[in-house]
Amino acid sequence: MNAGIFFTGSGPILLLTTYASLNDPGLVGKLATKGIKKFIAYQVPEEIVKEKYGNHYHVILEDLKQENDLRILDYDGHHIFNNFSLKKLGAPVCHDET
Repeated sequence: MNAGIFFTGSGPILLLTTYASLNDPGLVGKLATKGIKKFIAYQVPEEIVKEKYGNHYHVILEDLKQENDLRILDYDGHHIFNNFSLKKLGAPVCHDET
């Protein structure tokens, strides 16, 4: 399971995915169908996401299929910024479909 913070044109979102990486072509394609064609993403350790989101994490996780899929865990930018330190994020994954 991968968790990532995606900075998009409309603000940050936190999502969970069964795709192997945050720049997997399948994931990038699914995001594009949702109108997200440019993003900067950061991998977030799953354990930290579990700790910060508790039961909500488990509810969303149960909704994920075993196949490659994604679920948005949080789309409230203010909440995401309060939950995660930007200083602790690793190297970004950038995608620009132009």
